[in-house]
Amino acid sequence: MPFPGDKHFHARILERRDLSPDLWLLRLDPGAPFKFLAGQYATLGVEQNGKRTERAYSIVSSPYEDALEFFLELVPHGELTPLLYNLKEGDALLCRKIAKGRFTIDLRSGRTQHLLVSTVTGVAPFVSYIRTLYRDWKSGDSPMPGNHKFYCLQGGSRSWEFGYREELERYAAEVPWFKYVATVSRPWEDEKWKGETGRVDDLLRKYANLWDLRPESTTAYLCGHPNMVENARGILQRAGWKKGAMFEELYFQPGKTGQSELANSAIP
Repeated sequence: MPFPGDKHFHARILERRDLSPDLWLLRLDPGAPFKFLAGQYATLGVEQNGKRTERAYSIVSSPYEDALEFFLELVPHGELTPLLYNLKEGDALLCRKIAKGRFTIDLRSGRTQHLLVSTVTGVAPFVSYIRTLYRDWKSGDSPMPGNHKFYCLQGGSRSWEFGYREELERYAAEVPWFKYVATVSRPWEDEKWKGETGRVDDLLRKYANLWDLRPESTTAYLCGHPNMVENARGILQRAGWKKGAMFEELYFQPGKTGQSELANSAIP
């Protein structure tokens, strides 16, 4: 239980799953009820030698789930991810009590098409969106997804970087309101991969056209590596998307001192 006046819950790791030497998934018991919206982030931390080190991480899980889930990438010289990487099931860590972030589903503009573009761990908020919408769709007692449709492009260097590809492909095969495509930019290092190849921003116009997405009816969400976000923003702007129709969440700030420590972090 949290201490009176403490800004943190005392969370505990329920499950850890390693995907590669530097990518892993964590499911946490936050230590108390934790309210958030799909697309928001939680601030996790570790206390060591009397010092608390914290970073913000996009939440993978749906608000309907009791556990909090995160998709993490090891930054070898970072302050926090090496500490998180060494934690195992049953270990404790800190979680700030309040979720933050505005990278939530656009329900105000009237646009009903949603283009979700990510690199590797940047898919985290999109998994939260789709899990939440899937629950709403299955229950039938929510107005969502209604006439909203979602289109997800995820890029990675190799296929084992897609922590949620199988789950997202299952949703796409079942529901009429979601499509998903993963693309690998280094297929020569992944000979078994039979899907799309190339950087995700290189495929953006192809799939925007294929899915008949138009600026006046589509909100674009760009999440992950800042180079991808910058390139995708330029491509969409040249295709007619205005600033208010594009949402962005960078996972570090290029050129910022200590950027390696922020490589997983949601920068609002």
